[in-house]
Amino acid sequence: MPIDNLGRLHLTAAQKTKISDAMTIIETVLLSVTQNLTSEERQKFGSVNETNKLLVNKARDYNLSQPSLSSTDVDWEEYELDFQDRAFSDTTEQRMSAALRMLTDFKIVHDFDNYQDALTDYDYSKYKAGTKTPGFTEKVADMKVLFPNSGGAGIPPLPKTES
Repeated sequence: MPIDNLGRLHLTAAQKTKISDAMTIIETVLLSVTQNLTSEERQKFGSVNETNKLLVNKARDYNLSQPSLSSTDVDWEEYELDFQDRAFSDTTEQRMSAALRMLTDFKIVHDFDNYQDALTDYDYSKYKAGTKTPGFTEKVADMKVLFPNSGGAGIPPLPKTES
């Protein structure tokens, strides 16, 4: 038995508006505080690896517990703001990644449903074309070009190369 209609749940117009509005708010807020790094800058600054995060945490711990041992050359208020922003960004990035995965899965099941239904419609159209029902022969011919392995594509096959 074929699997069909995986995407039985659909977003309402109100839900789509809420998601779109929320994305606009997120983008607007982020545009006001983020830098658009070039590829070279991304490579240069990179991402702090786990070992270096331990160093960042240890320096912060010392500053919080024994500030007399902390360098006066470091702006510790700025350090803490950077630390908090980084922690917030990490958590938010994880949430956004999870939301992106949900949205991608949502899209995949609806794409699958549309494709299966389009195949069903094509098969129906071939049947109706076989009964000479007006309009279906043209519809099948128009859709057949989208099936390159069935001889329906208007694109000639690639020539065989000899080894």
